[in-house]
Amino acid sequence: MISEELKLIVDKFNEQGKMKFLEETTEEKISEFEKEHNVKLPAKYKEWLLFSDGGDFFLPAGIQLYGIEHKPLIDVDNNDRPSEEYIVIGALASGDPILCKKDGEKIAIYNQEAGRIENDEIYDDFMAFLNDLYDLLGIGE
Repeated sequence: MISEELKLIVDKFNEQGKMKFLEETTEEKISEFEKEHNVKLPAKYKEWLLFSDGGDFFLPAGIQLYGIEHKPLIDVDNNDRPSEEYIVIGALASGDPILCKKDGEKIAIYNQEAGRIENDEIYDDFMAFLNDLYDLLGIGE
């Protein structure tokens, strides 16, 4: 069962066009993943995984989110991150990785070309990130 907040976001996405949401995962599998990799995924991201374990948004040129069961899988040692305190949970079409901290709720985008995370691309939680995708991808302009 997804929260009303997530349901509103998903409905908004589905109105926009081509989305490919993957099958959900389970709380047990999320817990196993966290224990195995010694990480704590953000609560709102875990809620997303219980709805869709990864997926593609705004195809063809949007973003891809990674899952814990469905490929592409989250790789906690991915080299596309600025430091070991981050996990790569997805990527923009540009190749810039979508990050979360190993022990917090914040989501950020790592600008690989500039070698930094821009202040306006740090989100308080995963839902704030999802809500901002329209601005980020220039949709509706």
